[in-house]
Amino acid sequence: MKISFWSIGKVHEAYAKEGIEEFTKRLSKYFTVQWNIIAPPKNAANLSETDLKIREAELVLNLLKEGDYLVALDERGKDFTSEDLAKFIQQRANESTKNLVFLIGGAYGLDEKVLKAAKQQWSLSKLTFPHQLVRLILAEQVYRACTILQNEKYHHG
Repeated sequence: MKISFWSIGKVHEAYAKEGIEEFTKRLSKYFTVQWNIIAPPKNAANLSETDLKIREAELVLNLLKEGDYLVALDERGKDFTSEDLAKFIQQRANESTKNLVFLIGGAYGLDEKVLKAAKQQWSLSKLTFPHQLVRLILAEQVYRACTILQNEKYHHG
């Protein structure tokens, strides 16, 4: 199974980049891992919030392939503990999921079309974080879940 992290926005900023790269490297011990930073639509600054979300949805939906299991990060999504996330990842692997895609939306969140296309909606927190930190938290939490599955010391180390 491949794990893909998709994020609408700019490239990793320096303050988060090192951590994102570190957890991505650690995670690659368990799965093939890929980041896809999706550039915002052209003229994004001139679009209304609704139009921007629709254009971002088109970009995302065009990238999805048969066999992709889309997890949309959304504040109204399901809460997972680290152990729940580990079980979720294990279930996807058991089902021979080809590509487990975790999607971080744009500044205004995700369009309903993307949320409907997602097989799972997940809320990292009730708090609002900058996108750069969400990337870091996501990579760390997926890594943590993998260490739980392997009964490694990291989770309580």
